[in-house]
Amino acid sequence: MSRPQKSASPSAGLFSQPAAGASARGMATANIDGGARGNPGPAAYGIVVRDASGATLVAAGKCIGRATNNVAEYYGLIAALDAARERGVGRLRVESDSELLVRQIEGHYRVKSPDLKPLHERALKLARGFEHFEIAHVPREKNREADRLVNAALDGENGEHREQPPPRQAEQGVPRTIRARYRRGVLVPQESLDIPDGAEVTLTIKFTPPHRE
Repeated sequence: MSRPQKSASPSAGLFSQPAAGASARGMATANIDGGARGNPGPAAYGIVVRDASGATLVAAGKCIGRATNNVAEYYGLIAALDAARERGVGRLRVESDSELLVRQIEGHYRVKSPDLKPLHERALKLARGFEHFEIAHVPREKNREADRLVNAALDGENGEHREQPPPRQAEQGVPRTIRARYRRGVLVPQESLDIPDGAEVTLTIKFTPPHRE
């Protein structure tokens, strides 16, 4: 497997430098992921954008048709940048488990694929619109929620867009309806429950049989 070709220097002027002594306080975070089953094949992206306090602003997964893993990763980045900008975010840190995407945005790897070049250019343009922008490569285990949204979108009927509102604080004794998927004897919630560990939960089951061709 050939390695991505490196460029001479990072993208000029993209990464603003925070003031001396500045920290991550006041910075929103976006976790992004993308994947394709078949590469190329049915593809989707997942994004989770949180404000500086850690509250979820948006958690969404969407199918994009037939594409490669790398194209789906870029769609996720662009969707996260758009979502953050629409919600008034000024300082943003993006986290992705795609080393290729991160190094290309940083300017360390060249973008040679004709499918990625226009997506790369759009992502850079959006990134430059923030007061401060940074991007980091993280291990997959730190990107699980975005990955889950990718798979939820790909598993959804007809590849429909599944977008989740920010989770509400659970109230004691107040019924709440959520979606869950049954896998290997375990119910997996499709959104954050936001309930304390050890809490007793009463379930009312209504299921839809999985679609089979």
